[in-house]
Amino acid sequence: MPSGYMKCPYDPSVATWAQAARDVASKLDTTDRRHGHTWFVGVDALPNDPNGAISGVEMPFARMSAHWHRAQVSIIYPGYPKQDPIESDAAHRFRIHRAAAHMDGLLPEGPEKRRHLRERHGFILGLPLNNASDSPLVVWEGSHHIMGAAFARAFDGLSPDQFGDRDVTDIYQSARREVFEKCEQVELITRPGEAILLHRHLIHGVAPWGEGQTARMVAYFRPLIAPRLWLSGR
Repeated sequence: MPSGYMKCPYDPSVATWAQAARDVASKLDTTDRRHGHTWFVGVDALPNDPNGAISGVEMPFARMSAHWHRAQVSIIYPGYPKQDPIESDAAHRFRIHRAAAHMDGLLPEGPEKRRHLRERHGFILGLPLNNASDSPLVVWEGSHHIMGAAFARAFDGLSPDQFGDRDVTDIYQSARREVFEKCEQVELITRPGEAILLHRHLIHGVAPWGEGQTARMVAYFRPLIAPRLWLSGR
């Protein structure tokens, strides 16, 4: 994927899975929301089986991973993002103007939000569960090349079990600034039956809400891989 992402065309089997997942997801308790009650994060919320199947419906991408975790069910509601009381003005502006651009797996820790590699995803697979065009996924084309090179330098000379010990906050933020300068920002609007595949190093985010009234619901899978594979460009 030279651009770092792939939009998979409509497939009836994907649409069938999405409908089954939506039927289950629509019954979830979504009262615990962030950003002024406009985002249900839904980590590990979908009760799919280890093969990715839900309610007996096979997951069409099952062969891409030996084990599928419970998918995140991300639901964006009208008005996203509103500012939470504990969110700084700078963080809120970044969420609006930069779509909260980030790379998955680098978790902010402690009062200073220092970042370490804690989750080594093989890829990110997004499966839209309903028809909604507001607050689409945003990607920075080709950003995985910049980020991958930065982390290759950051972890040079370290053994795989030391990757998580390295504070990569400054390296990450510097590389992300380079991404903003050099990479094109693209919005990806999808419908049930389609899928989005992202490279694990790709910078991405979610655009602010527009004018629609239908909440956008997406299931995300992020299977884990070995450290050396995570660091490779494949």
